[in-house]
Amino acid sequence: MGTIKRTFANNLTTGGKLDATDLSGTIPASNIADTTVSAVTALPSALGGAIESVATDPVSPSEGQLWYNTTIGVLKGYQLSVAAFSTGGNLSTARYALAGAGTQTTGLAFGGFNGTAMVGQAEEYNGSSWTAGGTMGTARYRLAGAGTQTAALATRGFAPSPISQTGLTEEYDGSTWTAGGTNPVIGSASGATGTQTAGLNFGGSPNLSSSQEYDGSTWAGGGTLNTGRSILGGAGTQTAGLAFGAPTATESYNGTSWTSVNSLNNSIQGGCGATNTSALAFTGTTPIGVESWDGTNWTNISATLGTPRSDFYGCGIQTSALVFGGQAPSITAATEEYTGAFLSTRTITT
Repeated sequence: MGTIKRTFANNLTTGGKLDATDLSGTIPASNIADTTVSAVTALPSALGGAIESVATDPVSPSEGQLWYNTTIGVLKGYQLSVAAFSTGGNLSTARYALAGAGTQTTGLAFGGFNGTAMVGQAEEYNGSSWTAGGTMGTARYRLAGAGTQTAALATRGFAPSPISQTGLTEEYDGSTWTAGGTNPVIGSASGATGTQTAGLNFGGSPNLSSSQEYDGSTWAGGGTLNTGRSILGGAGTQTAGLAFGAPTATESYNGTSWTSVNSLNNSIQGGCGATNTSALAFTGTTPIGVESWDGTNWTNISATLGTPRSDFYGCGIQTSALVFGGQAPSITAATEEYTGAFLSTRTITT
């Protein structure tokens, strides 16, 4: 089979020990069994990659690794997928300027305007379709939402009879809405994040800069935004929050004060995120797109909504989110599911 020159990496004695004192000569062929050669799965970058033949797929492959599965006769690789939107089930009631909470597979939509009247009916999403949930005590639109599908928080917005901005707050338990503590700041189109018992509400129309913290029963004043604005997105928690948009300003909250951080690349119309270092921002009109926040910078993602729209709502986390409702330009019930880029085993085809 020829000879292999000794180096620090292969200077082995016939007994299998490393001999670092002698880097000259060759390794005896008897030291290199066929099983040793066939077990090689990677080569130094200078020598290029190696494609191994295996009976089963590797349990923990590395990004970019290739292999040939001899059992099924298929070439495979561990690759990064492309972020994309896919079509989800439509809302039962088309609406815009709504709010929501939850995740991609346990989402909640509530409030909004259907073109004729304000909507009080909530809808729950199971990952494929929407079903009717509890009806709010006060129908309204341009309200703020936070929490989960079974523990949601709704506050502020425009309420009817007569139409005016309100500080009303309601809590949802998965079936019924009950009155919560009234928000001391009356307004609409504000941002929110956190939970039902530790919520954070900020900004709002007309270009408000205040923020309020909720403990499950009472609102208290929080830090002041550096840039007062409305129609903005939120992510994170009450003590580690993120406010962004309207049009591009981003601020981080530590539970006491707001700090300006790097701005968005584009003006956004919605956003979500589990933490203040991992968020998504959506734009539904020109330019249509997504931006991802890593705690320092916003990065444009090559994924676009299938239905261009404004006045929609988005919920979920950075790698798995939900967008629903809005105007496109007519009022829409369209729902789309966002899946971020992720590593997975894929079959290689021509």
